[in-house]
Amino acid sequence: MVFRKVGVLGATGTVGQRFLTLLADHPNFEIAALGASARSAGKAYKEATKWKQSAPMPKKVADMIVKPCDAKEFTHCDIVFSGLDSDYAGEIEKNFRDANIAVLSNAKNYRRTPNVPLVVPTVNTDHLDVLNSQRKESNLDRGCIVTNSNCSTAAVVVPLKALQDAFGPIDKVSVVSMQAISGAGYPGVSSLDMLDNVVPYISGEEDKIEWETRKILGSVNENASSFELNNTVVSAQCNRVPVIDGHLMCISVKFAKANPSVSEVHKALVNYVCEAQKLECHSAPKQAIVVFDESCPDRPQPRLDRENQNGYAVSVGRIRSDSIFDVKFVSLVHNTVLGAAGAGILNAEVAVKKGLL
Repeated sequence: MVFRKVGVLGATGTVGQRFLTLLADHPNFEIAALGASARSAGKAYKEATKWKQSAPMPKKVADMIVKPCDAKEFTHCDIVFSGLDSDYAGEIEKNFRDANIAVLSNAKNYRRTPNVPLVVPTVNTDHLDVLNSQRKESNLDRGCIVTNSNCSTAAVVVPLKALQDAFGPIDKVSVVSMQAISGAGYPGVSSLDMLDNVVPYISGEEDKIEWETRKILGSVNENASSFELNNTVVSAQCNRVPVIDGHLMCISVKFAKANPSVSEVHKALVNYVCEAQKLECHSAPKQAIVVFDESCPDRPQPRLDRENQNGYAVSVGRIRSDSIFDVKFVSLVHNTVLGAAGAGILNAEVAVKKGLL
């Protein structure tokens, strides 16, 4: 793979910190610049950051001076990963794109834009082909915006993609989530709200799952200029639970035509292979979906399984037939790896391999 210099925006936040832990020893991406708010700019990273990761702060970034999120400060970067809050991401990411810098964004601001790919890297990397049209429209040769999905959506679309490929169109999906507190960022949800409690509401989350799933499982149009939304109807209910990392989703699926057995569903999930694996990307999991059979009836669990394949795999278990739908199962994603920073990094790896970055 070709070597790239990269920057991280929102570097002091929880997603920014995760970007740095995943990039610290990356063989093809070198951290060349860090960006954050005005109150952090000008400080050494170790002084500007309340480090909240279980892994230690990478030594190579500790003394780096944090820059303001101004494209002029990042012109030496080939790629910029954005962990910015959506309140600020929109204008900043557009300015970077217009400055001819490729932006891999974790924010929601451009996910619904017709010519911006919304990509889960173990599902729909073919959607990156729209970048040529996006650049042509903006008269750019390198600048672009690529978004990754909401963290909870990733746990849904990976197994659905495997089932859609194996059994054809999916008619209806019901999702009930149990989502980790890290998904709310730092300081996030008050301890008085979370301890000894479950909060059955996460603002905007249900709509994100219901809509994003349709774009991710949809297709690129004939001109590779936008996307055709999938017809699957998705209903989601989202809950915040007192777990640090790992979103657990209870998913029920009704197929449009097929009625596969539990063993056929199990086989389809085990055998699923994504483009990132075929391209042998550095961060690609060896197994995109880790499947637990009836010998492990209580798995997956966040504490035990969120680090499967370094957090880049989705873990699926409790596959059963369903009396209302066709099949139901439990899916787990590491919400700050495949559900956030790791998705951006693996998306970039795929795009580089395909000659798009």
